[in-house]
Amino acid sequence: MATKHKKLKNISEIRRYFHRNETPIYFVSATNFNLLGLDEWVRHFKYINYIDCFDGQHPNVFVPGEKEHAQFESIEDINNFLLQHKEVIDRVKSRGGDPKFVFLMFDEQTEQIVESIGGEIWFPKASLRNRVDNKIETVRIGNKAGVPSVPNTLAEIGSYADLEAAAKKAGLGTDLVLQSAYGDSGHTTFFIKNRKDYESHEDEIVGQGEIKIMKRINCRGSAIEACATKHGTIVGPLMTELVGFPELTPYRGGWCGNEIFGDAFSRKIRSQAREYTVRFGQQLVKEGYRGYFELDFLIDKKTGDIYLGELNPRITGASSMTNHAAFAHADAPLFLFHLLEFSGVPFALDIDELNARWAEPENIDSWSQLVIKHTEDTVDLLTDAPESGIWEMHKDGSVSFDRFDYHRRAVESENEAFFLRIQKPGDYRYEGADLGILVTRGRLMDNNFKLTSRAKQWITGIRNQYAATPLTSATDAPAIVEPAFKML
Repeated sequence: MATKHKKLKNISEIRRYFHRNETPIYFVSATNFNLLGLDEWVRHFKYINYIDCFDGQHPNVFVPGEKEHAQFESIEDINNFLLQHKEVIDRVKSRGGDPKFVFLMFDEQTEQIVESIGGEIWFPKASLRNRVDNKIETVRIGNKAGVPSVPNTLAEIGSYADLEAAAKKAGLGTDLVLQSAYGDSGHTTFFIKNRKDYESHEDEIVGQGEIKIMKRINCRGSAIEACATKHGTIVGPLMTELVGFPELTPYRGGWCGNEIFGDAFSRKIRSQAREYTVRFGQQLVKEGYRGYFELDFLIDKKTGDIYLGELNPRITGASSMTNHAAFAHADAPLFLFHLLEFSGVPFALDIDELNARWAEPENIDSWSQLVIKHTEDTVDLLTDAPESGIWEMHKDGSVSFDRFDYHRRAVESENEAFFLRIQKPGDYRYEGADLGILVTRGRLMDNNFKLTSRAKQWITGIRNQYAATPLTSATDAPAIVEPAFKML
């Protein structure tokens, strides 16, 4: 953006600045889900995606033609493929300007490709993101910031005897939760009470370097997103997390959705989570990281104590919830402050006042999202799939497509939902594959954190829209990386 610009002194000036933005900014990812709707806030903001969730109907989504490529093993592979696609390169060059790029995930190769096409990545370096993303390093950063983790110890494990000894020395008991350094928590979290549990995950534990060994607590999951800037850390609301529901995911401990509503958890817990997030953001800046990040907190149901779970130094699957809440529409989406931080444009805000306003329950409306995966241990070929848009639930609990839209704000009541299709006809459906995301008004869990009957009706209704042809033989199936890599 502009290298010389007058200081932006309030939210109104920041909004106007992005409304007049002249610099092309691209979100490159498998889908546009994570930053859905940001193009309405930032002029010249475009999406470059691999999956066409909208069948060509979204005006700011560009999906290049299919061409032969090596099998994707990560979201980084998808992004690097897109950035080297001739149609993408031609599109970026034809729009001119000084292009900027943002990603869900990227690596050193991504950085090299972006530089080769004359662009700039508006995130901290991949090497720094990778370091702080390490779940072991997260514990250390939290300790520096005064943000406690669940009682734990860090150790390299070579046998069950090693695990027993490490847990005993740290006073953690025998009911344990183990996490390896990297990866989606649904794939890298192991619940171990005995040798049999350990042996079922031994290949995923041994040889992984230091392992985080935690005392198992009876807890609720929660998520909070924030943006660390030179003026302080701006914090969104504390959201509930949907975790491990077998109706949605095959992964025990796997994230499968969120709720956002004003009185999620007690005021004391919300306040503590916000304070911890500010502290953690301040420490991230000391570590050299700035910009958007997300923290998972674990809340002990017995004591109400709140513990640091994970750090995601990026936008996440919950970012759409944060950036479309009522407070975001009243002020500005949280990700706008990330773009502002990297733009180099000077700004001055009373961040304490902004955080206080965003913490008030009346500024937060109630929404929920479900991430629907294929939960069966099967592989087949999809012949039909529900299209993206607004779906309606009828009195008998069945659902039907009502109208096309590419924004959740079109949802008028709890009997409607916005569905973003990911897998389409012609795709192979396999265990762990993301079928789509459903977003609706209101809560989809009850006060005991169980799925409501409405949630189950939506899940069943959407699943019933998929049809597939069984494979005639195992050799017909593609070589699918297991576990399926995280795309959201």
